[in-house]
Amino acid sequence: MTSMPRDFARPTLRIFKTAEMASTAVADLLEQRMVAKPDITIGLATGATPRLVYTKMVERAGAPSWRSVRCFNLDEYVGLDASHPASFAYYMNDLLFDHVDVDPRRTHIPDGTALDLEAAAKAYEALISETGGIDLQLLGIGRNGHIGFNEPGSEHDSRTRQVELTPSTIAANAPDFPEGEEPPATALTMGIGTILDAREIVLLATGPAKAEALYAALEGPVDLDCPASALRKHSAVTVFCDEAAAARLKRDNLSFTGDGYAAA
Repeated sequence: MTSMPRDFARPTLRIFKTAEMASTAVADLLEQRMVAKPDITIGLATGATPRLVYTKMVERAGAPSWRSVRCFNLDEYVGLDASHPASFAYYMNDLLFDHVDVDPRRTHIPDGTALDLEAAAKAYEALISETGGIDLQLLGIGRNGHIGFNEPGSEHDSRTRQVELTPSTIAANAPDFPEGEEPPATALTMGIGTILDAREIVLLATGPAKAEALYAALEGPVDLDCPASALRKHSAVTVFCDEAAAARLKRDNLSFTGDGYAAA
């Protein structure tokens, strides 16, 4: 697929020696934003990458408080309720919500068990808008460049909707499910357009398996083949990554800052 017909900015890039250092830096940024705006609205991601970020936040023993924070999760599998150990609702409760003073009424996850999934997606989109939008969106990146569950081919103005997952995404997520259980083939996800509406975006990428996707997102064409390339249309994106994920990236205009490399 051809690239879109204009140049886009490269997000701010911060490279750290290890995944733990990158995750700590993301947790530090979240803490700073929560202190500055206690009623901040944060978009949250799931999967293997942000686990350490949530662990770091829980270790901070309630400082800052989550009491006034509003949270919107990116996605949820269709057909899984909150009690299923592979659901993202279970993940969030287990790793974060059950360990901080967040108000459950201010945590929102797409309803993958809704009888009318199209209506549920529209309602989720409307709730984000009605509550003032997302201040900071946390993202990971899939091996095929997906953000949320926006797989390759997703339109950059897409909104919350039901999507079909690619075989590679299903295979990557299979270890999260009980042995012998196939992951769902579809999910509800915020759209790329929904993500780009956030005032600030933070992408965390760690490990060698993400190196190709990160390279495509930051240095390849801005097109539908790599959903994360759409982030280059946004004016306030910071990418936190470790050396392994940054293996293919150019290091132009970067300087060592003490904890890692950042834009000079």
